[in-house]
Amino acid sequence: IPRELLERNREGIIVGSACESGELYEAVVAGRTWSELKKLARFYDYLEIQPTGNNEFLIREGKIKNIETIQEFNRTIIRLGQAENIPVVATCDVHFLDPRDEVYRRILMAGQNYKDADIQAPLYLRTTDEMLEEFAYLGPEKAYEIVVKNTNIISDMCEDVKPLVDGTYPPSIEGSAEDLERICYEGAYKLYGNPLPEEIEKRIEAELKPIIKNGFDVMYMAAQKLIEKSNEAGYLVGSRGSVGSSVVAYFCGITEVNPLPPHYICDDCKMMETDYSGNFGCGADMPDKFCPKCGKKYRKDGFNIPFFTFLGFNAEKEPDIDLNFSGEYQLQAHADAVELFGEEQVFKAGTIGTIADKTAYGFVRKYADERGLNLSKAELNRLTIGCTGVKRTTGQHPGGLIIVPRDKEIYDFCPVQHPADDKDSGVITTHFEFKHIHENLLKLDMLGHDNPTIIKHLEDMTGVDAKTIQFDDPATIGIFTDISYLGIASDDILGKTGAAAVPEFGTRFARQMLLDTKPTNFDGLVRISGLSHGTDVWMGNAADLIRAGTATLNEVISARDDITMFLISKGMDASLSFKTSEAIRKGKGIVPETIEIMKDKGIPDWYIESCIKIKYLYPKAHAVAYVMMAFKIAWFKVHYPLPFYSAYFTIRAVGFDSSTMTLGIDTVRNMYNDLDSREDLTANEKDILVTLEVVYEFYKRGFDFLEVDIYKSDAERFIIEGNSLRPPLNSLPGLGATAANDIVRERENGEFYSIDEIIRRCPKVGKSVVELLKSNGAIGDLPDSDQLSMF
Repeated sequence: IPRELLERNREGIIVGSACESGELYEAVVAGRTWSELKKLARFYDYLEIQPTGNNEFLIREGKIKNIETIQEFNRTIIRLGQAENIPVVATCDVHFLDPRDEVYRRILMAGQNYKDADIQAPLYLRTTDEMLEEFAYLGPEKAYEIVVKNTNIISDMCEDVKPLVDGTYPPSIEGSAEDLERICYEGAYKLYGNPLPEEIEKRIEAELKPIIKNGFDVMYMAAQKLIEKSNEAGYLVGSRGSVGSSVVAYFCGITEVNPLPPHYICDDCKMMETDYSGNFGCGADMPDKFCPKCGKKYRKDGFNIPFFTFLGFNAEKEPDIDLNFSGEYQLQAHADAVELFGEEQVFKAGTIGTIADKTAYGFVRKYADERGLNLSKAELNRLTIGCTGVKRTTGQHPGGLIIVPRDKEIYDFCPVQHPADDKDSGVITTHFEFKHIHENLLKLDMLGHDNPTIIKHLEDMTGVDAKTIQFDDPATIGIFTDISYLGIASDDILGKTGAAAVPEFGTRFARQMLLDTKPTNFDGLVRISGLSHGTDVWMGNAADLIRAGTATLNEVISARDDITMFLISKGMDASLSFKTSEAIRKGKGIVPETIEIMKDKGIPDWYIESCIKIKYLYPKAHAVAYVMMAFKIAWFKVHYPLPFYSAYFTIRAVGFDSSTMTLGIDTVRNMYNDLDSREDLTANEKDILVTLEVVYEFYKRGFDFLEVDIYKSDAERFIIEGNSLRPPLNSLPGLGATAANDIVRERENGEFYSIDEIIRRCPKVGKSVVELLKSNGAIGDLPDSDQLSMF
């Protein structure tokens, strides 16, 4: 802190003179005059001295001769305190709690290249008795004064400061309560008619009243306005978490998930039939039916999700609305939030980055190797554990925005900073992580996600409105268990399913789940999504029950809502059912009293045992929202394959290399098998393996790649030409997006007549890029400039 700034804001701040790195102690060591020392001391409210062991490194560095000199330095500071009437306190200069922790500090400092990393100092927290013993050379009376009396004087000077404020301070949007009610009912009337069916009216009122009463309407309206902006720009927004269990959120357009029970609805005359049989997990799985009133084919909807998963059993829980914006639109979405609430009221949520176990192990190994230490495996592990979890840097949440009400400043709640202390960063974040101020301020989670981007690209290429896709399409459901729906046979690379490159289901783990469970409808896919995201839900739990024939996919626990609804259906009290579900989904198990009630209600032992094993459960609304997006993308994969692969390779594929992956199926198969046979793949190589698999499937479906072409290729997108895809310029390794866009922009100004002309007209293109283009046939027989000298 600059001294001038500290002096300007000195009121209410207690300033001490610090350790040996402080100006006063350095002046004493340097032998400054008594008058100079007194002048320096007057700046401080108290003067500090530390145990002699803290500063013994001064002896090792040859700056002083012995411990007695350190003791004399301390006596000098005590005399200064007496001369200027400033209390002197004995402090530990604590950097770690216990003496045995000193080695961790050395390793961490060495890992970050501190020059004084090997300076050992006993900077641990001493007890009062230990401190009295450290300063016994001053005599018992003076030792007691500086160790006990004066430290308590300073402590008593401190007010009870609480860094975190009490209370909730939501932002305000003028007329938000009225707007929320109006928009909600307008949405409901549009879908279900006016007057509304009684069951829908009751559900809306059960949510709306407590939402408005508790002041949560601002959160809903903020989300509604931001999503509306994104939709106007042509980008869908995906919901995350439990927000899809709120019918108010659905009718306001915040989520695509309809939480009502499975039902038929006629879009013309608004005739509605709700299915309470329990035979269908969602409306999409019900058989087609025609409206008996007007003869039009019914629309099928409803996922049967109770509202209290999101709002709490009494609708008292503060909603947490998490949204997935297209990665292409995310920055604009954040700008929309600033426009909505004000530039001085919106801040990025700060994060704290800690040292991971692998990084800590690297620090320990480096420390040992550089110092020639031969450490046992057990000692390496002990030191690694001691260094893991220590704060390393600060950062920013990928999509979290903190909103401060207009009558407050961010400084009323926490300091702010640049992430990683980068002063050149244009980003300002909260200094506290949001988990520490979540009870005070609203956070909007506005993450960037690939799925909305892919759907936007698919809509643009095909003219199909993704919102019209039906979730009971047989061919789309079929690819999740049978690759023949793609017109190809299974083989060693692709396996038996056609789910490669489909979000949520494309990994080997998820595809094996599909084969184990063989889902035949949309609800089955939702259940698999829940099972795959839970902890101790599938492996060693539901998987064993299904394989043993104890339970079916429809019977096992896949999401937290399953437990609530199942227990209620068995006659358990609704409130107890919800509390039991909440405990289980957090990994807290079931209390014995509840187990007895469950047994009395006839709930099977396998179900109870499954509940006890669970450590974390996904919310059903989250699974539904993700599977809805995934299903739409899968639908395009079946019915519009070239646009699908174009979008996938453009947006999702990692490491697509046009110089090799366009050489045919045999080349790709060999590349895949070579990588797949290795056990030591890096994270990037694993991603490339996934890309190769999708490229292989692309070839198997009868498609081909064209060459990269300086005139025909886009900078970054795969272009459809006939039955083929033409890769973009940046798919050549070593040709970045900046150079690619430079070429595309400049070719609009006329043809290139020589290689040197490309370099001259495109500032971001150098000789290495031109050689890359030439070796891959992207510029044909374009001559060098010397070949044109005759003209």
